[in-house]
Amino acid sequence: MSATVAQRALRRALDQIRYVSPVRPAAAAGLVAAVYAQVERDFGMLAPPVALHSPAPGPLAASWVMLRETLVAQGQAERAAKEMVAAAVSVENACPYCVSVHNAALGGLDHGRDAAALAGDRIESMADPALAGIARWARSSGRRDTARGGIPPFPAGQLAELAGVAVTFQYLNRMVTLFLAESPLPAAVPGPVAGGMMRVLGRMLRSASAGRPEPGASLALLPAAAQPDDLRWAAGNPVIADAFARAIAAIEAAGAPAVPEPVRELIRGELAGWDGQAPGPSRAWADDIVAGLPAAARPAGRLALLTAFAPYQVIRADIEAFRGGQPRDEELIAFTSWASMAAARRAGAWLGEPVTPARPDGPSNTRSPGYRP
Repeated sequence: MSATVAQRALRRALDQIRYVSPVRPAAAAGLVAAVYAQVERDFGMLAPPVALHSPAPGPLAASWVMLRETLVAQGQAERAAKEMVAAAVSVENACPYCVSVHNAALGGLDHGRDAAALAGDRIESMADPALAGIARWARSSGRRDTARGGIPPFPAGQLAELAGVAVTFQYLNRMVTLFLAESPLPAAVPGPVAGGMMRVLGRMLRSASAGRPEPGASLALLPAAAQPDDLRWAAGNPVIADAFARAIAAIEAAGAPAVPEPVRELIRGELAGWDGQAPGPSRAWADDIVAGLPAAARPAGRLALLTAFAPYQVIRADIEAFRGGQPRDEELIAFTSWASMAAARRAGAWLGEPVTPARPDGPSNTRSPGYRP
């Protein structure tokens, strides 16, 4: 199967985006067109997890800036290590779409056995012990009790890149779970063809990464912004710190009119005591929490809670209840982007708390960041 055929089929995967109508490539203009062009050039395809944001140009650019400057751009960490973080965080968050894509990328980088071991929760059987250590670290990075207090299994200079990938996928996993199906392939693709398409996808991603995209090329898509305290994990890499500062500011700006203040305060309060654990299997926990909101704000409060803490529990009725106030696609993306980013930032703050990896000739030190969503 040729890359051209696979790319056309993957473009049709935009039809699988739920609840909103993405901007089609032929209709893209302005910031949306600029983002689409960079995504296709540097990622190898118009990735639906980015394109789903297109009704809201600010969050669209933010999602790409985070993804590009951590996973895609050339840095100290190898692309395979970054892909392993993306896949492992996605496994932990039960996001099969992202697991499939980034396992395919690992296969394209000649780490198919390690990808299969991760997908089967058999990290101990990985062929590459360095990737196994990174997979364990990434799997535990979304829980405060396991994310803090240890020394990451990679050189100190790679912390900003790999932590950045982890935070990016804490964000993207939530948005993908809400708006995409479980597979990156169109539903009409027959099973025998799907495996070949995923292998082609892996080769496409490998080919794009071989171009060694330069860091910082996406920054101009968003205006400069002050860096929040919870980005201390990115302090060793000015480009990544700048990328996240810009992305957070763009998502905050889009969310300001979309997220009612009582809902914003509710999410901040719940995140302050959150340790990364998923809520129970029933949805009653969300109903109990929103009971204290004004009745008119409860649909928004419920959707924000589910997005931040259990996106797999969102159902169409939650979206329809939120849309009862007639919010447009842009507002729905801005709203869910804000909630997803708030949770991702909380998890990222824990990654600034562990002991910094020790230098061979010196001691470790500790850092404790603040958190202000």
